[in-house]
Amino acid sequence: MSENTELKRFTTINFLNLALGFLGLQFAWQMRIALAEPVTSSLGASPFLYSLIWLAGPFSGMVVQPIVGVLSDNTKSKFGRRRPYLLGGAIITAIALWAFPHSAGISDMISNLLHINMPAWGGLLIAAILIWVIDACINIAQGPYRSLIPDVVPKEQHANANSYISLAIGLGSVIAMIVAPFLKFVFNYQMPIEAQFLMAGIAFTLAMIWTCLTIKEKSTLKTETVHAENSEKQSFWQSLKEFFLLSPEVKKICLMQFFTWIGMMCLLIYITPFAIHTVYNIPDLAGTSVDKTLEQTAQNYALICLAVFNLVCFLIAIPLANMANKFGNKKVHILSMLSMVLAYLGLAFFRHNQAAVLFFMGLSGIGWASVCALPFAMLSRYIKPGTEGSVMGIFNIFIAGPQVFVCTLVGWLINISVMSGGVNHHYELTFYIGACCLILASIVTAKIKE
Repeated sequence: MSENTELKRFTTINFLNLALGFLGLQFAWQMRIALAEPVTSSLGASPFLYSLIWLAGPFSGMVVQPIVGVLSDNTKSKFGRRRPYLLGGAIITAIALWAFPHSAGISDMISNLLHINMPAWGGLLIAAILIWVIDACINIAQGPYRSLIPDVVPKEQHANANSYISLAIGLGSVIAMIVAPFLKFVFNYQMPIEAQFLMAGIAFTLAMIWTCLTIKEKSTLKTETVHAENSEKQSFWQSLKEFFLLSPEVKKICLMQFFTWIGMMCLLIYITPFAIHTVYNIPDLAGTSVDKTLEQTAQNYALICLAVFNLVCFLIAIPLANMANKFGNKKVHILSMLSMVLAYLGLAFFRHNQAAVLFFMGLSGIGWASVCALPFAMLSRYIKPGTEGSVMGIFNIFIAGPQVFVCTLVGWLINISVMSGGVNHHYELTFYIGACCLILASIVTAKIKE
């Protein structure tokens, strides 16, 4: 019996249940992306130090996801293969999200309990540790989550499943980003950063619980017993070796992801400081006075930028899947990335125009919807049954690895590029670099054979 006949076709309700947990995951991840910079900068972090703190994401992605992927492939429990990692990652992430904006207070509490004098940068150290915990635990959940798709969805529906994940990414991000600006605009209430992080942790946990309750893992199917009897447990290094032997096209897909995610992280890491310090021209160097009301306005604007970006991702996700089914993943992905190139150049050229920045953030959302879905759909065609977790974990190396480049070299370039006024940096540089990398990714994608 073929793989596709073993797995029941998903209905719209099935897809929504599958996607809901990722909506919560993205809710938490987007809050960390959007508001980590205001927290760390208030504790004294420079742009370069902020970039180094961001290394938590790529390092945990390169280490945690591949290892957890192999572990989840080989996990046998009454809760299933993936569920322990989905729920465990969500719960620990929620605790760390709640604690993160209280880093200074936690540092003071440690000082009082242990009767020691914590250094002035103690709060920043606690914040950095908590970011590493958040990123590591999100990766613990994210790798096995992606593995659910080849686990439970028929191959001919993989593009649709990944597009529903894109839909969830867009919607989760929009909700996360719009709550605080909405409360300010409608009720004139500025939601504290602490409350926003707490909200993200609760949303992540509840959404993940729903998906775990409503999605039947492959391990509960009869075919799982057959796969388990006919395969041996593999080590991480065996899985890594076999990954590159799947097909010559897999190497091209990995190279495409490498350049794509350099381009993506140029936006995701720096859009908040870009909006606050470039669009609103608020000083980002230590020792400068800042109007707190203007700073809150700029922070809300940064959230709106990310909301527009993800709203377009949400709206375009399913139409993009339909186009991919009709014209092919490769063609649709290339056009989507080129639209993001245009958006990046627009962000750099019109960086002082608030309306233009919002427009180009929306345009870049088309590429974001494609990046969240189509590369995974391309790769899923080459995955052997029983290796879903390890393949997705190893594939994540080519998502996490490029972030190291962005966090170090790009962060360093921004750090040394002080503007003529002496109180800000050239954050628009990140979009020029990102546009070049997305062009390279498009060239590589054109060489992939479907």
